[in-house]
Amino acid sequence: MKNTASVHDAGTALVSRPALDQRLRFIRPTLPSLDEVLSVYRQGYSQGLLTNGEVVGRFEAAVAERLGVKYCIAVSSCTSGLMLAAKALGLRGEVILPSFTFFATGHAALWNGLTPVFADCDPETWTLDPTDVSRKITERTSAIMGVHMYGNPCFTEELEDLAARRGVKLIFDGAHALGSVHGGRPIGQFGDAEVFSLTPTKLLVAGEGGLVTTNDAILAHKIRAGRNYGDLGTYDPELLGLSARMPEFNAALGLVGLDILDHKIARHNEIAARYTAALSRVRGLRFQKIRAGDLCTFKDYSVLVDAAEYGMSRDELAVALLAENIETKKYFYPPLHRQHLYGSFYDATHDGLAHTNLISDTVLSFPIYESLQDEIVDAITSTVRRLAK
Repeated sequence: MKNTASVHDAGTALVSRPALDQRLRFIRPTLPSLDEVLSVYRQGYSQGLLTNGEVVGRFEAAVAERLGVKYCIAVSSCTSGLMLAAKALGLRGEVILPSFTFFATGHAALWNGLTPVFADCDPETWTLDPTDVSRKITERTSAIMGVHMYGNPCFTEELEDLAARRGVKLIFDGAHALGSVHGGRPIGQFGDAEVFSLTPTKLLVAGEGGLVTTNDAILAHKIRAGRNYGDLGTYDPELLGLSARMPEFNAALGLVGLDILDHKIARHNEIAARYTAALSRVRGLRFQKIRAGDLCTFKDYSVLVDAAEYGMSRDELAVALLAENIETKKYFYPPLHRQHLYGSFYDATHDGLAHTNLISDTVLSFPIYESLQDEIVDAITSTVRRLAK
């Protein structure tokens, strides 16, 4: 690892030698022992049960117990879980959601024939702003969809109160948030349903897969049917469903991975604190606020880059860091309302999204994963500080 002087011009670092000798991957998932996973998987495999079998049931039960919810339904992905939750709730008309999110959040609405209405995000937490949501609810609104951005809990109580007062449903996209806690309660307990992702970029990895949690027995029943084409075994579908079952191997990987989830969350928080401590005095960088008492998984660690104060733009900094062998991501840019699929649903003259635009245009995510060593984190932060000069 090197730490040599460099100069930059329009964001291109002209480095005699990069800060890191080899390209640092943005993400490197930590996986449980394959032997442990296979020992769990082997029981069902020997019986020819490859999907929706005993291991899936054990995994669902373990997650439900951990999160303190009545029902957990394993599905093929977070996206399919969001799609099925919207379908099972019978949503119609409009759904209010943030534009600052991964596009799967919006896809779930479009797949259900819903009209997305974009609300701004809070400038400090970067999660859905309940005040702007309340301004955009109409008689056509059937649901609100919040997103726990990077694992930072939404304004859950405010959104629950608003949904109850206005008689609309509330779904949380918790793709980043399995293990997050708000007000002493695990994320997974809020709204009508919460949906998690288990892809390799998340802290709990199942390869592919998702989980839907709810305390509503009827909703759980419908989603269980929905993941199997809408059929619960009578060959007479109850609703228009999907092929969205979770394979037994994915469930085994997730079940064993639960044992190391708390360690991962703790390590992510350690790394996030190290980043913040080293960068908090750098002019032009802003940080996501985690409210007092909340636990964030820090699925991603992101900062906002003010070009005028820092000395280069977010895009220029990303290029400069890549020249130093440090990969970064612009999570999430562009926001939904500026993407091809969603632009027609946005009217700038009526739906100002000032905070969303600012955050999306300036956000940059740094590497954060359990095996990332402190000395590498320090090399990243020292490089960011040096480039600011």
